[in-house]
Amino acid sequence: MRSDEFEIEDERARVGWYYFVAGLTQKDIADRLQITRLKVNRIIGQLRSEGRVRIELEMPLISCREAAEKVAVKYGLDEVVVVPDLDDFLQQKQMIGEAAGHMVNPLIKGLDLGIGIGSGRTLSSVVRRMTARPNDGSWVVGLIGGITRATGSNSFDVATEAAQTLGVECHYLTAPIYCASRDARDALLLIDELTDVLARTEIADVALVSCGSVEEMSSLTQVRVIKDHLDDIVAAGAVGEILGCFIDADGRPVDHFINDTIIALPPDKLKMKPESILVSGGMNKLTVMRAILRGGYVNRLATNEGVARALLES
Repeated sequence: MRSDEFEIEDERARVGWYYFVAGLTQKDIADRLQITRLKVNRIIGQLRSEGRVRIELEMPLISCREAAEKVAVKYGLDEVVVVPDLDDFLQQKQMIGEAAGHMVNPLIKGLDLGIGIGSGRTLSSVVRRMTARPNDGSWVVGLIGGITRATGSNSFDVATEAAQTLGVECHYLTAPIYCASRDARDALLLIDELTDVLARTEIADVALVSCGSVEEMSSLTQVRVIKDHLDDIVAAGAVGEILGCFIDADGRPVDHFINDTIIALPPDKLKMKPESILVSGGMNKLTVMRAILRGGYVNRLATNEGVARALLES
């Protein structure tokens, strides 16, 4: 299924779910989805004429919609989008990212705001579906320091692509994700330009983040200082990281010096964002995603169906 096909079917599935299952009025549905009542009425008519409505609503994506609604309720989220499971790992990341991009559009359209963005291949896919435009005074800021090689998913790369796509200015955390020690981090923060950008990460209105597991092949575990201390980080209870901060199964930062060396928006500041979206999927990310949701760090989620259903089982 192509991303444009997914968006059309997802919208139809949402309308069907809200009208036939949740019992919302056509006006309520139009307001929630930011579409016209005429479009809602047309979709409802199509579903009836296509024979999709019986005792149960029969649509390929209805199971995704159902899982999304249940995950939102369980973890107190404002919105969840769930895409079908795919066998291809990279295609799965792309579909999750593009679905999140579709989620972002109504949050930024025509507004003056700051948009913070993390790093990762999935977030690169988000950017490609950000078709809405904020007002000219808006800006993008990278939420996390960079790594020393260009990957296309480095925080610098993702922030640049987002700013160019939206036609707004971009601000970078021109520092490594991890410093050698807390003293080294404190020394870097004596640079006014860097602290100014860190302050901007805190006032950004919208945050797009991904996460990483503690598996040895994840991107951040390939950073030298993490690779050297990974066993100790795991022994401290870490199940993964968000914005470079390693957390335990309940979402609490682990007691390890590496968490004192990070150049990034702190996770506790992420909680304060009006709009914060976790964009991630794959069963290897399940444990850390569950921890992030338990910690209350985000209020929106884009993921795949297998992860969504596993989140409901925990």
